[in-house]
Amino acid sequence: MGLSLIDFFDNGAARDPARPCLVFGDETLTYGETQRESCRLANALVSAGIRPGAPVAVIASNSMLAFICVLGALRAGATWVPVNARNATEETVYILNHTDAEVLLYSAEFAKQVSDITARCATIELAICIDGEGTGDHPKLSDFLEGASAESCDIRIDPEALATLACSGGTTGFPKGVMTTHRTWGYRIAEVLSRLAHPAPVNLVAAPMTHGAGASALEMMAMGAVHIVQPGFDPAAIIDAIGRYGVTHMFLPPTALYRVLAHPAMATGDFSSLRYMICGGAPISPDRLREASAAFGDALHIGYGGTEFGGGICWMTGREIAEGIANGDEERLRSSGHPSPLTRVDIVGADGERLPDGEAGELVVSGYVLASGYYKNPEETANSFRADGFYTGDIGFKDGSGRVHISDRRKDMIISGGFNVYPSEVERVLMMHSGIQDCAVVGLPDPEWGEAVSAVIELKAGHAGIPVEDLAALCRKHLAGYKVPKSFETWDTLPRSPVGKVLKRVIRDRMAAGTVAA
Repeated sequence: MGLSLIDFFDNGAARDPARPCLVFGDETLTYGETQRESCRLANALVSAGIRPGAPVAVIASNSMLAFICVLGALRAGATWVPVNARNATEETVYILNHTDAEVLLYSAEFAKQVSDITARCATIELAICIDGEGTGDHPKLSDFLEGASAESCDIRIDPEALATLACSGGTTGFPKGVMTTHRTWGYRIAEVLSRLAHPAPVNLVAAPMTHGAGASALEMMAMGAVHIVQPGFDPAAIIDAIGRYGVTHMFLPPTALYRVLAHPAMATGDFSSLRYMICGGAPISPDRLREASAAFGDALHIGYGGTEFGGGICWMTGREIAEGIANGDEERLRSSGHPSPLTRVDIVGADGERLPDGEAGELVVSGYVLASGYYKNPEETANSFRADGFYTGDIGFKDGSGRVHISDRRKDMIISGGFNVYPSEVERVLMMHSGIQDCAVVGLPDPEWGEAVSAVIELKAGHAGIPVEDLAALCRKHLAGYKVPKSFETWDTLPRSPVGKVLKRVIRDRMAAGTVAA
């Protein structure tokens, strides 16, 4: 019998039950206290008839109670269905119906939304408000836990059972439920422990716990990390928390990192404790990499990962980044680093052949960190999870040093005048401009070019504007003529998903319709 995901938490708790596990403002729960509270919830769920493997969804902003709900569900042998608190009701209804969620644990701030959700999700048998009065006949968590034992419930969890059923792909279409087993989580945890080892880790949970930040927290609980939980993304609060709590580890997507770097409080922040400022989720321009390295030094690390294969199948350390900057090695700075020792990354052409270094194709990942497939979606599972590995849909290549470069998502590639244009290449050039906070490049239908390369920019706070001719000149200096955008627009904010990823599908729709409201 293998270990389950909750076993790894218990191993971390056994190292020092009195060590803080969750810190939220002025509140602190030790590992022992967190363990006992998760046992109470697990026992209450079992007493309520919740079977092992039942999908249990949690809708809440980052909080200690939200983490306890996740741990309690896992301890009961249930499958965690993460639901981002920023989702629209329609998105949440789709996810809960698609995953056949049977239990819904939610924060009181979503009570009105949940009333509509439960009416439209027939599989939900039990809904519980975790931090206040719920809606309708939904019990409060405090009442639901009344009389529940704090002793560990004796449930044997099959390592091949699903630990999580997280939805992926919402930026390009309907989300797909990614099935990840307890055994796969074990491999991911082993990889994290080997890469992020620290004698006294303090992890800042600043991004939504339903995505990379939550996965990182679960993985780092195995090493007994203290988790400083923030309710939402606030650059000033992040900068303050790093120095206040002696943060050693944290994860941010690039868009969030850019906002932190642009905040005035960076000038007085104390980052001396930081060892792992991990950034991933989208390509980072070399100019922003230099800016972040100057701020955080060797603590800055970048990785390439995904819901289907974990958080770091490619990795570049802060030292490698600093050496690349010092040596003027632009090729290194444009890469996502080397593949993990525990995975294999191949570059594959259209006919399935492995391509040589320098030639672009689709990234195919092989290893023990892969998910098991897409829930109730055999067609997409067969298309992506093949015998020779997981076909990521990302386009990239390996350089002569074996580092992996991510050119773009296959679906985002633009074909203009018969030439392939990778938006991330154009975006990297635009991000060289000191006045640009973020940008996105998309292809729009064009009678002459097939698709016209089109750019939308978001300015840094306080910047009045950038002449179009300056942007075009910057692009012409660094890019072939066919890659230079045919149009430039400035929007107040770019549309983003609940986890901060720029929604290019929405941008294309708005530009095609002639609307720019963000």
